[in-house]
Amino acid sequence: EIVLGIDNIIFISILSNRLPEHQRRRARTLGLGLAMFTRIGLLFSISWIARLTTELFSVLGHGVTGRDLVFLVGGLFLIWKATQEIHERLEGQTHETKGPAVATFSSVITQIILLDVVFSLDSVITAVGMANDLAVMIIAVVIAVGIMMFAAGPVSEFVENHPTVKMLALAFLIMIGVSLLADGLGQHIPNGYIYFAMAF
Repeated sequence: EIVLGIDNIIFISILSNRLPEHQRRRARTLGLGLAMFTRIGLLFSISWIARLTTELFSVLGHGVTGRDLVFLVGGLFLIWKATQEIHERLEGQTHETKGPAVATFSSVITQIILLDVVFSLDSVITAVGMANDLAVMIIAVVIAVGIMMFAAGPVSEFVENHPTVKMLALAFLIMIGVSLLADGLGQHIPNGYIYFAMAF
């Protein structure tokens, strides 16, 4: 759960840093809190999760499921969002007087909720595959989110203070987006490859 939450922390950190400083901590806490409740809610609807793996239709011989559609939309959103952030950092400030755009609290939370659903789906499917006991899965989710809440502040501050790390983090989000797209198209890329590439 913690490993699967790394991309979530980075995404929330980058989004929250677009807010005025006094709102950032609240956005991170609320975003991760929503992620926890989304994951617990999905754990209680395991039968619905199972139905998401049922083939809906076929494209070029590949059976497309509800899970595939969620991953495709989530992957495209993540690639678009990360690319937009990179563009704004590098080309958005064409004039010295123009500062970085400040987002609204509600728009940041909305974007966090959208990606939380995608990240939570992956997380819950993994948890269900590892443990049959609902209580164990819920405890794991609560502990993991607690650790992520503790780590989000320092991670967010570190990313914001180091522009190179921020670009690498955005590149990492693009890789996660591509990974989700590949998953949606039936081509699974092991997370180990992505994390190794990022570490390298």
